[in-house]
Amino acid sequence: MDIDRFWQFIETARSSAATVGKPLDEVLVSLLADHPPQEILEYAARFDEVHDDLYRWDVWAAAYLIGGGCSDDSFIDFRAGVIALGREWYERTAAGPDSLADHPAVVEAAQAHHGEALFYEDMNYVASSAFERLTGDPDAFYAAWAGYRPTDEHVHAEADMGEDFDFDDAEEMHRRLPRLARLHLGPSI
Repeated sequence: MDIDRFWQFIETARSSAATVGKPLDEVLVSLLADHPPQEILEYAARFDEVHDDLYRWDVWAAAYLIGGGCSDDSFIDFRAGVIALGREWYERTAAGPDSLADHPAVVEAAQAHHGEALFYEDMNYVASSAFERLTGDPDAFYAAWAGYRPTDEHVHAEADMGEDFDFDDAEEMHRRLPRLARLHLGPSI
């Protein structure tokens, strides 16, 4: 599955979810379950690729600010949430995580002082849930995935996360993510 087809699935599900008033992950599961198992595996491979591409310190710092902290597991869910925003926001975030300061859900969460924005755990399980719905077997996806070897996937030997820095250093956060830091920490000192 090429990257455009992957994003087409996401955008179609986003549009349908807004229309029918159901959670995006549920709509996406239904959409994928109408396709052959191979295509679900290809979707899973692309999801992993775009998910892995956000595995960077600057993106993690954005998640830390937005969530009021961010564990390893929460960072997995945050990256899934960025994917759930669609291609435009994904690409903006990948280019510069500070751009999330413009996203309405991030602004609303900051004003309400809650850190739930963009953390979307269920998006991580869409492919396995679609596979289960298609086959009726809760273990079928994992068995198929173990045998699946995509030929055109990029592989991260060792992820280049960029430069590590202290997320608890407000001055550093203001320097690296000025708009998000101002939104979540207040003005720089």
